[in-house]
Amino acid sequence: NVTTYNTVSMAIVTLQTFAGMWINAFIVSVLCVAWGKKRSFNSNEKIFLFLGCSRFCYLFITWVFFLFEYIYPFCMDVYPATQLLQGTQNFFSVSSLWVSAILSVFYCVKIANFQHSFFIYLKVKIDRFVPWLMLASVLISLGSSSFSYKVLSESICNNTNCTSAEYLWKDSNKTHEDLLLFLFLSGIVYATAFAAVISSALLLLFSLWRHKHRMQTKSGKNISMDAHIKAMKSIFSFFFVYCINFICLVLSLIYETKRESTMPILILVLLLAFPAVHSLILIFSNPKLEKTLLRTL
Repeated sequence: NVTTYNTVSMAIVTLQTFAGMWINAFIVSVLCVAWGKKRSFNSNEKIFLFLGCSRFCYLFITWVFFLFEYIYPFCMDVYPATQLLQGTQNFFSVSSLWVSAILSVFYCVKIANFQHSFFIYLKVKIDRFVPWLMLASVLISLGSSSFSYKVLSESICNNTNCTSAEYLWKDSNKTHEDLLLFLFLSGIVYATAFAAVISSALLLLFSLWRHKHRMQTKSGKNISMDAHIKAMKSIFSFFFVYCINFICLVLSLIYETKRESTMPILILVLLLAFPAVHSLILIFSNPKLEKTLLRTL
């Protein structure tokens, strides 16, 4: 029963979306309260704030898109509703993906202990690089969303306004090529962010493991041992969750090439789970956020 399937899917997506929105809104509100007290943000808090806002907006736009597509599909025929929703969703999706990659690189540079001169240079300059890295993520997101808006607009135009069969055939081929180019560039954007996250996570895990091994060798038990073990668990959890998210992103691109009308609900659920699960990992790896969350609950 299509109606029952849509109702159940909408209920699952709604619960999941609002849970993720609440978690990210909590992070943003705590940071804003802290800013009101000290009137300043460090680099870590800037990334957290940007990431929380991006994920909140991404989840909200995705929920609105899903609502219209399944419950009120006739609204998607009104120009330019589909293009705007798709472009906005793409912007916040790519933005949150890249900001999470920036956060992973930032943690690696700040926490890992390597003696290479370039790594030491990054450790000293990383705070200055953070605003520029976030600006780069915004520009990449704008480029991706603009291209998706263009491709979708041309695709809809070809299906509605073209009267000549020859013109329609040529334009359809051009649109198909643009779609393949967009999917190819999206794959590069996803793969680059994924490579940055995986590389920084592996380097950080190796550094923490080596440091933990040195502490065990020098002294049988160290007070900071638990902190290192907790950090390694958090990084490994993020590593695992990010891998699942990357696989789902690739699968979503594959379904686009197969011209599926809607993304399978399982892939959508997993994609929507990433902003919530990763944000929870960030909360429980940050003592101040963890205490505030437990006190709030």
